[in-house]
Amino acid sequence: MAQPIGRASESPLLTEQTPSQLSVLSIAPKTRGHGGVPLSESLRSSVQSLSANVMRTLLTMLGIIIGVGAVIALLAIGNGVVATAREKLERNGTNLVTIQGANQRTAGVATGTLSNTLTLEDAIALAQPGEIPDAAAISPEVGRGGRINVGTVNTFGETLGVWPSYQDVHGYSPAEGNFISDQDVTSNARVVALGANIATALFPSSDPIGKTVRLNNNSFQVVGVMEVKGGNGFGSRDNQVYVPITTVLTVLTGGRQQSVGAGHTIETISVKATSPETVDKAIGEINDALAAQHRTKTGQPDWQVTNQADQIQAAEDTQRTYQIFLLVIASISLLVGGIGIMNIMLVSVTERTREIGIRKAIGAKGRDILTQFVTEAVLISLIGALTGVIFGLAAAFIVGKTWQRTIVSVQSIFIAVLFATATGLFFGVYPARRASRLKPIDALRYE
Repeated sequence: MAQPIGRASESPLLTEQTPSQLSVLSIAPKTRGHGGVPLSESLRSSVQSLSANVMRTLLTMLGIIIGVGAVIALLAIGNGVVATAREKLERNGTNLVTIQGANQRTAGVATGTLSNTLTLEDAIALAQPGEIPDAAAISPEVGRGGRINVGTVNTFGETLGVWPSYQDVHGYSPAEGNFISDQDVTSNARVVALGANIATALFPSSDPIGKTVRLNNNSFQVVGVMEVKGGNGFGSRDNQVYVPITTVLTVLTGGRQQSVGAGHTIETISVKATSPETVDKAIGEINDALAAQHRTKTGQPDWQVTNQADQIQAAEDTQRTYQIFLLVIASISLLVGGIGIMNIMLVSVTERTREIGIRKAIGAKGRDILTQFVTEAVLISLIGALTGVIFGLAAAFIVGKTWQRTIVSVQSIFIAVLFATATGLFFGVYPARRASRLKPIDALRYE
């Protein structure tokens, strides 16, 4: 009857070796009844093997760490941008309709630049009683960026020319004082309502109502401070100031803006439908009214009408496009990391050829060697993935605190870790199979 196989230190093959000269593969593993090695034993041996060369293990993990961290951080930033945009759109209500100039075209291809075709007269025509029966309010808008200052205190914000109906269309009211009035519009008054952030920046410790501010070197009297809407970036209502639209067109632009016909050009006409259910009807009425106003040579509309649902859908489509792009980039990083794992495992097989032969000589089977190396590859990728998660979460946290809102998705973490682990498994199989197929006699002769 064959003698039971003992520990490696008891084998005559190892009598001339010292423990420091052999890796864990030269240690005969604990076996189950049928002679196989328990997974826990393979895992223990893998940890010991990887910890024997920490620097090489860390360098092998680098591609996995970068790939997983990039996926988590970039998707968190993308999710934050889209969520912010969506919330901003939804705050206006789902019955908001926006009219802008059509996309300009070159050789029949849209350039992404909007044509300058809307006029204040268009808004006046749409606002006539009965012209748009399904519109509750209409607001023409034109923006001008510039410097805003009080004495030596300077800030920068967007000056938005509006009608009083801007409040009704966008659900936005002053917290102090008044908004722009009809009289202000007809008289081209030099009055301004300040967004919350602008008011705080210019008047940190005093009441701004009745004070004078300068917009692009023109003096305006503050009549109101708007309620806080939230947001710090460009385009946030808290970083805007509001003046009569006629004042913007005649004072802040010096009357030099491009005109269509006899009218002053504007950027946007916002329309609030009477309800979400009447949005489509309101859009049809708007198109009919503008068709009567605009007679283009090509017969094609030189305007475009969108609603909040369209804009939300466009934002979500853009997010999906970015997500696919980011996943492709991260996949390349993970692919490089997987190739690195395979290369290092092949080097490891070569370095440990004689040790594999010793282990097979004392009873290890091919599947035990295969399990050993596959476990090491998966362990490398799993530890790298978890480290990447930590770096990705840290990057998302820092960006969220210093620059841009971020939203970390648990799903993105799970997918990134799963994909990274699968990458390690895939690229670890070939070196493991190569190690498991070594013949003991050839391996023992290897120098």
